[in-house]
Amino acid sequence: MTTPHPEDSARWFRRALAAMAGIGLAIAIWQLQQLVLVIFASALVGLMLSDFAAFLQRVLRLPFALAIAAAVLIPLVALVVIFGLFGTMMTEQFIILSQRLPAAVATVEGWIRATPIGADIMAQVSGYAPKVSQVVDIAQATLANVGSAVTGLAVVLVAALYLAAQPRLYVDGLIDMLAPETRPRVREALGAVRTSLTAWLKGQAIGMAFVAVGTSIGLWIVGLPSPLAIGLVAGLCEFVPYLGVVLVAIPTVILGFGQGVESGIFTIIALAVVQQLQGNVVMPIAQKTFGDLPPVLTIFSLIAAGTLLGPLGVILAVPLTVVFMALLKVRLAWLGRSSSLTGG
Repeated sequence: MTTPHPEDSARWFRRALAAMAGIGLAIAIWQLQQLVLVIFASALVGLMLSDFAAFLQRVLRLPFALAIAAAVLIPLVALVVIFGLFGTMMTEQFIILSQRLPAAVATVEGWIRATPIGADIMAQVSGYAPKVSQVVDIAQATLANVGSAVTGLAVVLVAALYLAAQPRLYVDGLIDMLAPETRPRVREALGAVRTSLTAWLKGQAIGMAFVAVGTSIGLWIVGLPSPLAIGLVAGLCEFVPYLGVVLVAIPTVILGFGQGVESGIFTIIALAVVQQLQGNVVMPIAQKTFGDLPPVLTIFSLIAAGTLLGPLGVILAVPLTVVFMALLKVRLAWLGRSSSLTGG
C-alpha cells in the first residue's frame, strides 16, 4: 500500500479549506443578499456621479473636487427647478389621476359584465378577490415597505457620494488585499465592468428620456388626463425593461377606456407607437453606439431576479446581468475565445 506524500496531503487539505471557505462565503452572501444589492445600487449610482463629474471635468476644465460637487448639485438644482415650475401642475395631475382611475376601472368592469362571456369571467375572478382584511394588511405592508425604501434610498445616495468622491480608495484597497499575481487580471475585469455599465447607463438614459417625452406628448394628443405625470412614471419605469412598460400600460389603457372606447383605442395606439419607435428606432441607434443585452437574456434575468431576490432584485436585474456578461467576456478573452452573446 502506497503511503500518501506529505506535500500531497497538505495540498489537498488547502484545497478542502479553500472549497469550504468558498461555500461559506456563498452562504454569507446569500444571507446578506439585500445588503449586497444595496451595495451594488450604491456603486451604480456612484458610477453615474463619477462619469458625470468626468464629463464636467472635460467640458468645463474643473478640478475633480469641484466637478464631483457640481455632479451632485446640478441634478439637485434641476429637480428643484423642474418641481418649482411644474410641481404644482404635476401634483394636481397625480391627484386627478388617482381620482379618475377608480371610476375608469368601474366603467371598464361594467362593460365587461354587460356581455355573457365577460360576466362569467368576472364571476370567476371575483372568487379570487382579496377580502377587506387582506387589503388592509397589504396596504400596511406597502406603507412599511415605502418607509424602508426611502431609508434604503438615502443610504444608497450617501454611499454613492462617498464612492464617487474617492473611487480609488475603495477599489485599490480591495485589490491590494489580493495576491500580487492576480491584481492585473482583477483590474482588467473591473475596467471591463465599468465600461459595460457606463455604456448601458447611457443607452438606458436615452430610452427613458424618449419614453417620458413621447408618452407625455402622445397622451396629451389623445386627451388623456395627467399626461405629464403618466409620462414621468413611464420614463422612470423604463429603467426596468419590459416589466415597466406593462406596469404603466395597464392603468393607462384602463383610464383611456374609462373616457370612452375611442379614447381607449387611441391610448393603446399612442403607447404602441412610442414603444415601437423606442424599440425599433431610438434604442437600435443607442445600442449601436453603447451596446445592449440580448432581449431573451434580459427577460429571463428579470424573472430570475424577481424569484430569487425580490423587488430590489428586479430593479437591479439588468445592470447585474451587464456585470455578469462583462465578466464572462473577459473570462472568454483570457481563454482565447469569444461569443456573439457577449459582444465579442
